[in-house]
Amino acid sequence: MPQPAATEPIVELPASEGMHVSGIVFASRELLGDEPGDVFDQVRAVATLPGIVEASYAMPDAHVGYGFPIGGVAATDITEGGVVSPGGVGFDISCGVRLMAAPVALGELHGDQLGRLLDALAALVPHGTGPGGLWKLQRRDLKRLLVEGAELTVAEGHGTEADLARIEDGGRLEGARADVVGKRALERGQSQLGSLGGGNHFLEVQVVDEVIDPERAAAFGLGEDQVVATVHCGSRGLGHQVCSDAIKQLQPAMDRAGITVPDPQLACAPVDSPEGRDYLAGMAAAANFARANRQLIGEAIRDAFEDVLGTRDVRLVYDVNHNMAARERHTVDGRDRELCVHRKGATLALPADSPQLPDDLRPHGQPVIVPGSMGTSSWVLAGDTGRAFASTCHGAGRQRSRAQARKRIHGNTLRDQLTGQGLEVRAKSAAGLAEEAPDAYKDVDEVVRVCEQVGLSRRVARLRPLGVVKG
Repeated sequence: MPQPAATEPIVELPASEGMHVSGIVFASRELLGDEPGDVFDQVRAVATLPGIVEASYAMPDAHVGYGFPIGGVAATDITEGGVVSPGGVGFDISCGVRLMAAPVALGELHGDQLGRLLDALAALVPHGTGPGGLWKLQRRDLKRLLVEGAELTVAEGHGTEADLARIEDGGRLEGARADVVGKRALERGQSQLGSLGGGNHFLEVQVVDEVIDPERAAAFGLGEDQVVATVHCGSRGLGHQVCSDAIKQLQPAMDRAGITVPDPQLACAPVDSPEGRDYLAGMAAAANFARANRQLIGEAIRDAFEDVLGTRDVRLVYDVNHNMAARERHTVDGRDRELCVHRKGATLALPADSPQLPDDLRPHGQPVIVPGSMGTSSWVLAGDTGRAFASTCHGAGRQRSRAQARKRIHGNTLRDQLTGQGLEVRAKSAAGLAEEAPDAYKDVDEVVRVCEQVGLSRRVARLRPLGVVKG
């Protein structure tokens, strides 16, 4: 079994058996665990996709996923028959993390204010599986939102123009088309806009526990002992349905192009085929839904802070995605190329001086928010060298399945443990709570350490949890 090199936590999987490029896994021995073979196999399988360039990458939090590993990054050359694969994006299209910073220090919370804040958040933000959202739109308005994204929510009074500057793509991903989003996807999305969902999605109140890079932290608007709120959610049932529908529609394109893949979960189509263009247009529509979804939740967070602490001045630090495919230009083998970059459970991490960043962030690199497991620290990072198509990790990464986690601990027992550690917990489902037990995940501190060591991103600040709302 390949192991990380002695000098750097990287495992290289040489090209073989149909691979067009090598596989590169950024991971220490601790993160790989005892049986990394399934992740290695998925990295190798991704390396067989038509048009793939440079390498099939896996981030330090990588674990087995649908087709691609979660934590997988791969880019295909569009002009040379490069493909797009829904398995390289995932079912929760544009799932991402939003960090908001309040003008409140931990020492300024008195009495039962933290508990009341969690109660307010749990009451204001719909959470759990199934329908229930903050904004139920008519079908025609939902279709408009799929094209305009968070721009529409702000235009309708849910947020400010300053928020849009802190969302990837300004809150609106170009190229979205509502006409390629199926009826069932629209039905599911119509009742879920402005909701967390279940699974590993959450809303957490935290405190800036340690500042590693004072200059960048100040540029991001973060200081020690500051109270912040983090949201992790995506495109709910609409995005899941868009992915499911697309996978069924790709076979004709594969047949025409003579494409075969080692795993049916790697179904794909040339980016410039009708099927490829339709998938990317539907994916962009789901991404716009996700960004509007988090924007609405962000406004609910402001409402809760105003109700309990008397301030609405809860500023958006940044909103990042970690399930996307994007048309981007990168230099590969000395040539500037137009690529389709898949990031599945991986986050864009633009380095300093990137023109896509707002002027005030450009000298410092893009903020990246990396949640840990429930009850453990989260991190704020900044893009560093632009390695792996300017990508980095997206979280702690699972080391046990949900079923395995449920067998190890009951949700009510876990709730008692977390409460005993001083963490306020608001969860609808004991079983769902157990699935997200801290020991079901890798060590997030080790994940971000490896990211920094290999130049993917650098640490800026650590966040300690105070209370969590889960479905």
